[in-house]
Amino acid sequence: MPIALDRLAVLAGRSWRVSPLPGGLTNTNLRITTDDGADPPLDLVARCSQAGAELLGIDRDAEWANTAAAAAAGVAAPVVEYRPDLGVLVIEYLDAAALTDDSFADEAVLRRAATAVRRLHAGPRFIDDFDMFARQAAYVRTIKERGFALPAGYASYGDAWEQVRRALTASPRPTVPCNNDLLAANFLDDGERVWLIDYEYSGNNDACFELGNTATECGFTPEQTEAWVEAYFGSPTAADLARVRLQVLCSCYGWSLWGFIQAAASPIEFDFWEWGMERYDKARAIFGSAQFPRLLAEAAQ
Repeated sequence: MPIALDRLAVLAGRSWRVSPLPGGLTNTNLRITTDDGADPPLDLVARCSQAGAELLGIDRDAEWANTAAAAAAGVAAPVVEYRPDLGVLVIEYLDAAALTDDSFADEAVLRRAATAVRRLHAGPRFIDDFDMFARQAAYVRTIKERGFALPAGYASYGDAWEQVRRALTASPRPTVPCNNDLLAANFLDDGERVWLIDYEYSGNNDACFELGNTATECGFTPEQTEAWVEAYFGSPTAADLARVRLQVLCSCYGWSLWGFIQAAASPIEFDFWEWGMERYDKARAIFGSAQFPRLLAEAAQ
């Protein structure tokens, strides 16, 4: 039991028990329930930060503020307490099941998830912005400055990466509040609605990055990606789909660096290098595909 939990105001004078929750590669998640019979009973989640967040560009103050904004939009758990001095964010526990990649094969689940994403994007603006091109450049600087390993050939895609940036900014779209890390486990489904959790990398961004990031993190097939885009847009254009597919590339090429940084710096026993290589290999496949020039042209429309 982390001693820091004893210092939370919400638990003052209460008797409680704690149990670990699965997931979290940059934080530890704990479920806290009161057992003293006092009213109201509490059912909470404490997100306890781990060291090294600065290497990954995580802003805990922004995470707290953006979680509160997402809760106001009706898609995130309400914030109960934030203690930056303890590295703890306390939110209400959501009685819902985390999705898996296979969950999205159910059309009803896919549509509930898309509805939640639309609700988030229509909600209050976040306090900061997220741009994968800026994030990728910052990660490259961190890797170079720290002497971390980078796979051979990564930098050789610099020109193609710039082509992607130009295509996506040729007809820029308004940014919306995005989670930017919606892997399957960050969707919680109660059977009627889907909730979105974990706002470590949240910021205002192109909605198509959100869709593309989920498509790659959840291993969508091309057909699932089209269904996902349709569920979000209703009647997507060729440019909508092309932008999402290019943002799949952006997610893979940019987030792969997260894995390489974690491989060098994280004390967690997890194969971060393999995690990064899986995404880097996906990016290389798209860069080298016959579709790449067409995606650039259609996304720029």
